[in-house]
Amino acid sequence: MKDFWIILKRYASPYKLSLVWAVILNILSAVFNICSFTLIIPILQILFKMDTTVYEFIPWETDMTFKDILMNNIYFYITVLIDKVGGSNTLLILGVFFGFITLLKTACYFGSSAVMIPLRTGIVRDIRVQLYNKVTSLPMSFFSQQRKGDIIARMSGDVNQIEYSITSSLDMLIKNPILIAFYFGTLLVTSWQLTLFTLASVPLMAWGMSAIGKKLRSDSLETQKRWSATLTQLEETLGGLRIIKAFIAEDKMKAKFEEKCDAHRKAINKVATRQVSAHPVSEFLGTIMIMIVLWFGGTLILSAKSPIDAPTFIFYMVILYSVLNPLKEFARAGYTIPQGLASMERINVILNAENNIKDPENPKQLKEFEDNIEFRNVCFHYENGKEVLTDINIRIPKGKMIALVGQSGSGKSTLVDLIPRYHDVCQGEILLNGTDIRDYKVKDLRSLIGNVNQEAILFNDTIFNNIAFGVENATMEQVIAAAKIANAHDFIMEKEEGYQTNIGDRGAKLSGGQRQRISIARAILKNPPILILDEATSALDTESEKIVQEALDRLTGSRTTIAIAHRLSTIKNADEILVMHEGRIVERGKHEELLAIDGYYKKLNDMQAL
Repeated sequence: MKDFWIILKRYASPYKLSLVWAVILNILSAVFNICSFTLIIPILQILFKMDTTVYEFIPWETDMTFKDILMNNIYFYITVLIDKVGGSNTLLILGVFFGFITLLKTACYFGSSAVMIPLRTGIVRDIRVQLYNKVTSLPMSFFSQQRKGDIIARMSGDVNQIEYSITSSLDMLIKNPILIAFYFGTLLVTSWQLTLFTLASVPLMAWGMSAIGKKLRSDSLETQKRWSATLTQLEETLGGLRIIKAFIAEDKMKAKFEEKCDAHRKAINKVATRQVSAHPVSEFLGTIMIMIVLWFGGTLILSAKSPIDAPTFIFYMVILYSVLNPLKEFARAGYTIPQGLASMERINVILNAENNIKDPENPKQLKEFEDNIEFRNVCFHYENGKEVLTDINIRIPKGKMIALVGQSGSGKSTLVDLIPRYHDVCQGEILLNGTDIRDYKVKDLRSLIGNVNQEAILFNDTIFNNIAFGVENATMEQVIAAAKIANAHDFIMEKEEGYQTNIGDRGAKLSGGQRQRISIARAILKNPPILILDEATSALDTESEKIVQEALDRLTGSRTTIAIAHRLSTIKNADEILVMHEGRIVERGKHEELLAIDGYYKKLNDMQAL
C-alpha cells in the first residue's frame, strides 16, 4: 500500500477540497445511518410490548453516563408520545422519522460519491497529460528502444486500469474506514463483550481476502504486457498494410494476432477468476462471522444475567451486518489496488525515463546564427552499441552548402541529428557561433534549424495548419507566399477546399511530391537560417523531383544547408561534399575534385551514371 499512498500524494494534492467534503459527508452519512437504526429498538419494544418500565425524565447534568441518560430520556419521550397519540400513531411517527433520517443518509452518501468524481477524472486526466508531456520531451534514443504500440497501451489501457482500480478505490478508502470506525464505536457502546468476541473473528475474514489479492499485482502486470503486445501488432499491421497485402501475408498476420489475443485472454482469465472469487469468499466468511456472533449473543440473552435485551441484540446484529459491507469493500480495494499499481509500474517506466538532453543551468543567449557550425573530434555511439561516428571534423561556414554522401548506414543521418541535439555527442564537441551547442537552450538552438526529410512528416489536419505548424499566428498571406515558393500553391488551389483541405493520416490524400512540397513550404514559413535536408527528393519520380528541387533551390539560396543525398545530381553545386564510410569522413571536396581523386565518390558517381 506504500506505493498507493505515494501515487495519491503525487496526484491528489490539487483536489484536497473534494477529499475534505468526502470525509465530512461520509461522517454525516454514518451518523444518520446509526440514528436510523437506533429507532429499531423502540419500534420493536412498542410492537411487542416488551418494555414495561416506567420512565422519568433525567436531567442531563445528572451523575450518570451519557449513554444511559440519552436512552432513558428517549424512552421517556416515546412513552409520553404513546400516552398522547397511542401506540399505532407513535409507530407511524417513528416510521416517518426513520424515512427522513434515511433520506438524509442517502443524500450524504450520494454527495460523498459525487464530490469524488472530479478527483477521479482529474487524476486520470493529469496522468495522461503528464505522460504525453513526458513522451514529447524524451530524446529520440528512447523511442528507438520502445515500441509505439507499447507506449499507446500504457497511455490508454494502463491509465484506464488506474482509473478503474485506484481512483475508484479512493471513494471506498475514504468512506469505509469512517463507516467501520463509527459502526464499531456503536457496537462497543451497545455491548463491549459481544464486540470483543466479534473482533476475534475479523482476522479470519482479512486472511481470506488477502490470500486472493496476493498474486493480483503480478498477474495484472502480465495482462498489461500482453495487451501492449496486441496493440503493437495492430499498430504494425496498420502501418504495413500495403506490404502485408503485397506479399499475401494476411493469413500469417491473422494467426500472429490471434496468438497474441489468446495470450492476453489467458492472462485476463487468471485475473478475472481471482476477482470473481472475492465476493463469494467474503460473503461466506461474513456469514460465518454473523453465525458465530449470533450464537454467542443468543447464549448471553438466554443466560440469567444478560448484559443486553432482545431488541438491543437485534439492533446490534443490524449494525454488525452493516459493518460487514464496508469491511468487504475495504478488502475489495485491497485486491483491486494491486492491479492499478501494476499499471502504474508500467507508466513509471516512461515517467521516470531519464532525459539526457538537458538545458544548461546558465544557458548562453542564442538569438541568431552569426558565424559557422563546427564539428571537433566528434564521436558518437548509441547505448550499448558500437561507435557510429568516429573522429568527425567539419567546418560549415554561414551561407554555405555542405553535402553528405555515402552508403546506407555510414552515419550521415546520425551526424545531422547531432546538430539540433536529438542526440548528444559522446566525445568531442559541436560549436555554433564558436560556442558548444550544449551551452544553449535546446529550444533556442532548434528555433534556428529547419528540416526537410525523405519522408514528409505531416499531420491529419488541413494544408494550412500543416504549413503553419510550429509558427505562431501565421497569416493566410504568409502561408500562401511560402506555398508559392515551394511550388505547392497551384495544386493546393485545385483542391475543392483549398488550404482548408484535410490531407488525411500522414498526408495520405496527397501524392509523394505534393507531401514533400508541403513539407518544404513549412520549412520556408519557419524561415530558419540553418537547413537540414535529409534525402528530400530520393523517394520521388523524375517530374516530382524536378519541381521539388526547384523549390529546394529557392529555399537553400541564402541559408546554411547540410544536405544528405543519394542522387549526386542534386548536390553537384555544393560548396563541399563529404563522403562517409563506416562512420568516418573518407573524402571531401567539390564535385570535380572528388571525381579526380578516383575513390569512393567516383564509384558512386559511375554507378549512378550507369
